[in-house]
Amino acid sequence: MTKAWTQVALNVALVGAGYASLALSPWFLLPFCWIFTGTALTGFFVIGHDCGHRSFSNKIWLNDLVGHIVMMPLIYPLHSWRLLHDKHHKHTNKMDVDNAWQPFRPEVFDNMSSVERGGYRLIRGKFWWIGSIFHWALVHFKKENYASQKDWEKARFSNTVVIIGAAIGFPILIATTGLWGWVNFWLMPWLVYHFWMSTFTIVHHTLPEIPFQEPDVWNEAEAQLFGTVHCDYPPGVELFCHHINVHIPHHVSTAIPSYNLRAVHNFLKGIWGDRMIERKFNWSLMKQISEQCHLYHPVDLYQTFGRHARSKV
Repeated sequence: MTKAWTQVALNVALVGAGYASLALSPWFLLPFCWIFTGTALTGFFVIGHDCGHRSFSNKIWLNDLVGHIVMMPLIYPLHSWRLLHDKHHKHTNKMDVDNAWQPFRPEVFDNMSSVERGGYRLIRGKFWWIGSIFHWALVHFKKENYASQKDWEKARFSNTVVIIGAAIGFPILIATTGLWGWVNFWLMPWLVYHFWMSTFTIVHHTLPEIPFQEPDVWNEAEAQLFGTVHCDYPPGVELFCHHINVHIPHHVSTAIPSYNLRAVHNFLKGIWGDRMIERKFNWSLMKQISEQCHLYHPVDLYQTFGRHARSKV
């Protein structure tokens, strides 16, 4: 628990420093302050992520309490995310079942409305960084996305918590700092958080050579070990975000807390070596994902939007 609370203390200090910089910096430095603060807020989500997996504490009530608190500034409902995210871990890269960045089948894409197709093209292309905003808004607040009434009751509790938090916090922020204060202190850091949220999650399981498999041939062990990408980010990003990019061991066992991911990764690498997929975060990687990984293809794994359009001519 000492390491877990140390992460909390570090994150509170970083977020506090970020908000102070937003209050004190001249206008021309604000973009750097937004990046700093939004990246620090991403660390709050990672702590909530540990809470959701019950790896922050062995006390369920404490996981729930801390998780709700750290996710509150992000307007992210803990139980809603937790219950749906568990499905991703149970069915990683299983076509039609996994709910995290699963590519659409061409026939599903064709049957969507023009607005839906446009949104999908955005988040699978150069605007991948808003993908988690779509996921947050369109998935977590719908009753039909939960497996049981019991799950929905838990999700509704978390949804209510963040809605009440926003209903109280936003008016206070606007009343005390004006509309610009809301943009400066919340909206812009929140968008930076979603940049990292979208980037981390799409990179975790998306490369031209990583398959989403049909349920009848899907292999859980292979999907968790070799369908997951370890990606190295700049050291500051990894520090602020508690090494959530070290993702392969997290899929081997969700019980591993974020502060132990690096050590377990090194252990797994000693066993599996070159079979583990590792990349470095750069524009080339994001260009490859955003330009090639569009629609599901049973043989080539992915089909680009352009190739799909040509196939219909």
